[in-house]
Amino acid sequence: MEDKTKVIIAGAGIAGPVLAIFLTLKGYNPIVYERIDTLADSGLSLCLQPNGLRVLSLIPGFIDKIVGKPFERIAHYSILGDEETVLVDAGFPAKLPELTGFSMMGARRPVFNRTIVEYAESYGVKIIWGHQLIALEQGKEEVKVTFANGASDTASFVIGCDGLHSSTRVCLFGQEQVSFTGLTQTGGISPTPEVFGKVPTMRNFYADGAHLICYPVTDTLTSWAITQREPEAKETWRSMDEIRQNAFKKSPFSEWGLGAGEIVQSADTIVKYGLYDRPELKTWHKGRVVLLGDAAHPTSPHLGQGANQAFEDVYHLVRLLVQHNPSAAAPSTALLSTIFAGYESIRIARASTLVMGARKQGETRVVRGIDACKQRNDALRVAWEDEDAVLAAFLDTYSHPFTGQSEI
Repeated sequence: MEDKTKVIIAGAGIAGPVLAIFLTLKGYNPIVYERIDTLADSGLSLCLQPNGLRVLSLIPGFIDKIVGKPFERIAHYSILGDEETVLVDAGFPAKLPELTGFSMMGARRPVFNRTIVEYAESYGVKIIWGHQLIALEQGKEEVKVTFANGASDTASFVIGCDGLHSSTRVCLFGQEQVSFTGLTQTGGISPTPEVFGKVPTMRNFYADGAHLICYPVTDTLTSWAITQREPEAKETWRSMDEIRQNAFKKSPFSEWGLGAGEIVQSADTIVKYGLYDRPELKTWHKGRVVLLGDAAHPTSPHLGQGANQAFEDVYHLVRLLVQHNPSAAAPSTALLSTIFAGYESIRIARASTLVMGARKQGETRVVRGIDACKQRNDALRVAWEDEDAVLAAFLDTYSHPFTGQSEI
């Protein structure tokens, strides 16, 4: 492996191991450094969608390894006082496999993370735990990376896949001021209620000042998250202590009907975190270092596109490396600049549109006051009235990052 071009990837979360597999397949020698000491059980779930699954399908055999649950319907419900009613019940997700080749699928995040890490290791990818990147020193032909434990390493170039709290991003562009959106999320994993029936469905419940989304992640488990407006909560995936969990399980959310309250009551572990906005970057690279996924374009979770957009990033970055550097030889800084600029020209505008769309979705979902809630519900009914038009919008999102033959 020593004669192959070495690439350091910061982050062994969702995107880093996927990228490492593709780089290995294309003749590079990627080494992944991860800040935490071992695989964590933090995080709840991923909504894997056709655009992301299309990229994952390019890894031989990996799709079959994913533990998840495809869903066939999307439903929206109103929970306003005594009014508990269906607003929308759409069946188009069942058509997606035929139309796109892939389903919408719920998966437990830690299970997916473990699966992709083990798959990367089976390709010979070296993953080194307990190494948090704290400094970058760029030279003419390589980058020196220094870690918090005092260790260091060098590589031809560095790709920061280290997520929302990216150290790579800070090293490149400095510490940014983050702003609290006024929204928090509280979520968990629960046994799927019998009232949900046999058809796997993504469900949205709209109340006064709160919204709950849930979807199956296995045949028997459902992931859920409640978004509400309240004072600031720290932006971490930390479990509530037992006292707070028990209090939440007895909160007014537990009294919601249509199965929503039941999943709150029966959750095994509940986590809570604040949702924050970050300044949008105009460029994702500097010299021989580039950002990918949440490190480049952190997003709120309301569209479920975070992981899928990271996989689109992976596709286009690898595609451009193959196009401009087919031999996988050590690239010059000028060649990397061409590759990274091409990657940004394709990805920045699209990612920005989806980040703004997710933010708007969160604002629209969570409104206060009965009149405002009824207006929201009416608007939702109208927006979903033409299911073919809704499907067309989803298909537009799912037409990326490529149609037809892959270029990697």
